[in-house]
Amino acid sequence: MESQNCIEVFENMYHRQIDGVGFCPYRVCTLGAHIDHQHGKINGFAIDNGIHIAYGIKRNGIIELTSLNFPKRAQFHINSVPEEKENDWADHLRGATLLLNEKYPLHVGMCGVIEGSLPIGGLSSSAAVIIAFLSILCKINGITLTNHELILLAQAAENNYVGVSCGKLDQSCEVLSSKNKLLYLDTNDDSYEKIEIPSNMKDFKIGIFFSGLDRSLASSSYNMRVDECKSAAYSILAYAGKEYGKYKDTFLRDVDRELFESYKDRLPVPFYKRALHFYSEMDRVEKGVELFRKGDIESYGNLIFESGASSINNYECGSENLIFLYEILRQTSGVYGARFSGAGFKGCCMALIEPDMADKIESEVLSKYLKKFPNLEGKYKSFICDSADGVSME
Repeated sequence: MESQNCIEVFENMYHRQIDGVGFCPYRVCTLGAHIDHQHGKINGFAIDNGIHIAYGIKRNGIIELTSLNFPKRAQFHINSVPEEKENDWADHLRGATLLLNEKYPLHVGMCGVIEGSLPIGGLSSSAAVIIAFLSILCKINGITLTNHELILLAQAAENNYVGVSCGKLDQSCEVLSSKNKLLYLDTNDDSYEKIEIPSNMKDFKIGIFFSGLDRSLASSSYNMRVDECKSAAYSILAYAGKEYGKYKDTFLRDVDRELFESYKDRLPVPFYKRALHFYSEMDRVEKGVELFRKGDIESYGNLIFESGASSINNYECGSENLIFLYEILRQTSGVYGARFSGAGFKGCCMALIEPDMADKIESEVLSKYLKKFPNLEGKYKSFICDSADGVSME
């Protein structure tokens, strides 16, 4: 874990040494886009950039955190967290504290400085902040969470407090991942496998290409897409005369592919398209895992391109900027595969690329992108990353 600016800022701000640093990596999902909230299967990596929190213990129970990426300091007491969100970046911290305190009473607070090493958007920085923060709170309060508990708490903070209907993809990649291994996770039963990169596979790096546009999941169409998927599942079960429970507890994973094929023509077009993306993406994940095991990075990459196309045509996400960025990557030599990263409403694209071609790829994408969007010069950025281990403490 490299030394970060947050340590220097902390020491200058509080005139004391830090008690430690928590780090949670960002993540990329190579296959399994937009289906974790329907209990689908995913592939992903943690990357060697993420959220650092330099912290100090506060015995009075106060939580006081400053972000180097956002204005306004967050300050509240562990035992008097506002019940309702305040619609700022610190809602993620408040929600995490409230939920942890309900299960494991807290006694110790903290002061700290949060720093993200890449621009915001598409790499699940919100989940990374929550996980790093929760890990520190647990450590200083003598609490030991299992990986599963940490994942579910972090997800609940976004679902129940912030108001984002996300699945477990982000949190799982950021907690469970290991360097040089592909995470293969079934979000339906939380079973997972970490697949070693085969010795016969060509080398690859992970390219991150930021559109230069910011976005917020809570204010984007993300929650609407989740509802459309659920509506497709609910409708199919009803048409088929199958039992179904509450709407919130119904997922496309509950609906057999054969049922979808039988009743797809009766679905409204948006519901049909969301379901088609789900089933085709499940197929891509399962095919992709076998290709990855064989070391076939080219064919695996082609599935990533197909996933990107389905995100555009069936899931119908992606701004003009992101779609153009995806198309550039699709036409660039040395790119094995690319698609939107994250919800795909602004944010960034990720790509698996040939390491020797990295400089050429970055230069070519920059030139073509800024030719179309010259107003984003200085805001558009790209980074070349490696896979990494999940959350850690120093």
